[in-house]
Amino acid sequence: MHIHILGICGTFMGGVAQLARAAGHRVTGCDANVYPPMSEQLQLAGIELIGGYDPAQLALKPDVFVVGNASSRGNPLLEAILDQGLAYVSGPQWLAEHVLQGRWVLGVAGTHGKTTTASMLAWILEDAGLAPGFLIGGVPRNFAVSARLGATPFFVIEADEYDTAFCDKRSKFLHYRPRTLVLNNLEFDHADIFADLAAIETQFQHLLRTLPSSGLIVSNAAEASLERVLARGCWTPVVRFNDPAGYRAVGDDADGSLALHGPAGLVGRTAWALAGAHNCANAVAALLAARHVGVPLEQGLAALSRFQSVKRRLEVRGEVGGVTVYDDFAHHPTAIATTLAGLRRKVGAARILAVLEPRSNTMKLGVLKDRLAESLQAADRVYCYAANLGWDAAAALAPLGERAQVEADFERLLAQVLAEARAGDHVLIMSNGGFGGIHARLLAALADR
Repeated sequence: MHIHILGICGTFMGGVAQLARAAGHRVTGCDANVYPPMSEQLQLAGIELIGGYDPAQLALKPDVFVVGNASSRGNPLLEAILDQGLAYVSGPQWLAEHVLQGRWVLGVAGTHGKTTTASMLAWILEDAGLAPGFLIGGVPRNFAVSARLGATPFFVIEADEYDTAFCDKRSKFLHYRPRTLVLNNLEFDHADIFADLAAIETQFQHLLRTLPSSGLIVSNAAEASLERVLARGCWTPVVRFNDPAGYRAVGDDADGSLALHGPAGLVGRTAWALAGAHNCANAVAALLAARHVGVPLEQGLAALSRFQSVKRRLEVRGEVGGVTVYDDFAHHPTAIATTLAGLRRKVGAARILAVLEPRSNTMKLGVLKDRLAESLQAADRVYCYAANLGWDAAAALAPLGERAQVEADFERLLAQVLAEARAGDHVLIMSNGGFGGIHARLLAALADR
């Protein structure tokens, strides 16, 4: 089969492309901007990339066009496909029909922590010799790729609640039909497609309706929103984590240890490279999900000692002149606060310079702006890139006083951070995009001064 993918350089669609190629299909694709790192992964896989959405691509005559959710009505290639009545399908549907069908799918859902938890879960299965396939919205360092077909029935997928495509406004995860499902947490997000938290809870409820009674739900007991979802109807066994009387993990950032507790007490302890309560919760969820496919908790815990985390999750991009620069994907106030708390525990009293690009659709709409200042409290200095925002970032960050600077010009923002940074500082850059290559530019400027 020849498939042509619209929006191929997105993390999800690029993963679909790699899986399709590994399964023996001919794969081509296009995107508005063909950009790394995904473009590099795709080219290494032998996938032809085309810049832009010129209708001339119809001449490729694929068997089907696979449409990513970044492609909306008005896209010239999509309009040409519709006008000529050609075959098309969404990325999640193609994945479900051609990759996931008949496999034991382990889905990881939730507002935060999906990428890290899915990466942990895939690694635990890999370490146990189960050779899983996976599709993850990031690059796990243990694998160095975001997607793999795998050699066994097990397939780990990051189960995203965002909508499927222009023609299918259900959440992506409704296509995956997991047998094992992790529910990490549930907060309001994606304000561009959901009216409120209740609307997202409804999508999660629909997801529960697709699980078999022989499956397993691993749910965060500390999340009232998830308890509401479960109360609306559940036909699958549930095991809870973050339960004071049940499964929970305690990390000691000072000695780098992780202790797993269960209903009967201490299960085991291991050394690991991660920090923060959020990663402890992610670890318990991954361990319980892995146990469902046969990996004992003690064996999974040992595997976590060899887990190398994920790119863009407190990833150190470099250290120059005593200034350490980090890259993190955090873009929701809860994730921002959690990331800062983890870094604070790691660096102690050292100064943290937080550099934020509010780039997600939810942040651009300003729905969560009133929570932004509080989420940044742990930083010593805050720099906010306020280009293309429809709300007053300076007013939102006013509670931080002189610690916060807001700048709509990228070059001035970069200059301000460079002027402030000194030996011993930790510069935490947070964005769900490339942020103009600020990490490399800052490191280069630090080396030159």
